[in-house]
Amino acid sequence: MAHTLTEEQGALRATLRRFLADKAPSAAVRRWMESEEGHDPAVWRQMAGQLGLQGVALPEKYGGSGGGPVELGIVLEELGRVLLPSPYFATVALAGQALAVSGDDTAKARWLPAIADGSLTATLALAEESGSWRLEDVAAAARYGDDGWTVSGTKMFVIDGQTADLLLVVARADTGPGLFAVDGTASGVSRAQLDALDPTRRLARIDLDGAAALRVGPRGDSLACLRAVTDLAVVALAAEQVGGAQACLDAAVEYAKIRVQFGRPIGSFQAIKHKCADMLLEVEGARSAAYHAASVAAQGPAELSAPAALAAAYCSDAFSHAAKENIQIHGGIGYTWEHDAHLYLKRAKSSEHLFGGPAAHRARLADLTGI
Repeated sequence: MAHTLTEEQGALRATLRRFLADKAPSAAVRRWMESEEGHDPAVWRQMAGQLGLQGVALPEKYGGSGGGPVELGIVLEELGRVLLPSPYFATVALAGQALAVSGDDTAKARWLPAIADGSLTATLALAEESGSWRLEDVAAAARYGDDGWTVSGTKMFVIDGQTADLLLVVARADTGPGLFAVDGTASGVSRAQLDALDPTRRLARIDLDGAAALRVGPRGDSLACLRAVTDLAVVALAAEQVGGAQACLDAAVEYAKIRVQFGRPIGSFQAIKHKCADMLLEVEGARSAAYHAASVAAQGPAELSAPAALAAAYCSDAFSHAAKENIQIHGGIGYTWEHDAHLYLKRAKSSEHLFGGPAAHRARLADLTGI
């Protein structure tokens, strides 16, 4: 699929690319990933106040700009190009989209305006202590009593979970898994940052012991809603992976032009040409898969499962391969801490396992298509 951006979408990409070139050079990314906050709060406020990025995929009635998954994909692709340490993916791509498709007008009115103006950070807590991302394996328990809902259990690999103001926890109620909103500072909530592979994206363990919660979305069977939430999450991640893969391709090609061996640029050697050509084909294929899935998502979640699974599997593989080949083409310097190549490889391998690995998504695609 060839996706042509509209004039407004092209302007969004160009504006954001200029913004990130100014605000998020490599030195700043490295400084933020080692800071206590894990990101720059000033840049976060500018993203909301100057560019309106936090509301790019939210309805205008809730303070957003009325865009959708395609516009969100453009933003995430650009953020992925620079590995921006930021609560954007957790807040907007995960929690924001989950609230938007929940069908819960009360929840949307309560939290989406604060997400849109950048005053609230949020995340989605799905994975279990077992490491499973499958909705069928949800073990965290939600109970309804005289004082309302409470949630107990452990959630792992929660993106920016150690600092998020709002936790959207997937927990099992009497009618099956559902979505529950928990204040990050509520009694019964214990949060710990994990020692993650990717230093530019922080993951947390969250222990819940009778934490007060509000149910979000359908009060009965919520499985269809949660399927839509996870499909939108992997489509958003695929767009970010495309941006990272493109950055690896660009870096490899640029280095191949200037690195000289045996009196000629290494890019003139057939082996290097083949590597770069293969990377280009994979990156363009990944972009097509990601934008196709985003376009389907913009029409509604009903037909999204298969395109989402395809994008998740292909984009994960493409990013990991591009990151490895980038290091290979750079040679010895690509293995050093000072070079950014290892940061892209760590982001690629970490992202590959979010919401299930490529093998799990291929298996799901096979089931969906009857293979």
